[in-house]
Amino acid sequence: MAAIDISPSTTNISFSVSAADKVAELIREEDNLNLNLRVSVTGGGCSGFQYGFSFDEEVNDDDTIVEQLCTDNKATVKLLIDSISYQYLQDAEIDYIKGIQGEQFVIRNPNAKTTCGCGSSFSMDDEDDL
Repeated sequence: MAAIDISPSTTNISFSVSAADKVAELIREEDNLNLNLRVSVTGGGCSGFQYGFSFDEEVNDDDTIVEQLCTDNKATVKLLIDSISYQYLQDAEIDYIKGIQGEQFVIRNPNAKTTCGCGSSFSMDDEDDL
């Protein structure tokens, strides 16, 4: 099965322009334009599941690819999500925020029933439904 390539307008996962801009900046710093941002969900953290962010050159067959155009209207950033993580991230928004407490990537996930104070882990009530 080939990877599924979709734009933010055709998926239920939102990848903000501010997140794409930050990812593009980090990719330039790494000096490797083949990098993509991989977002994953794994077991762990204080609430049961935790989010992971990493750079990856490789696109796997079961990945969903979400592309987002950057503010400059030239660079495009790809977000990779494996098929298991995709189930937990449906209808989520991946954003990058700057505030009094600093700068960070955030995931606003309507599927999360509870989240920990740091926002990097969450729990779900209906895990068997996925």
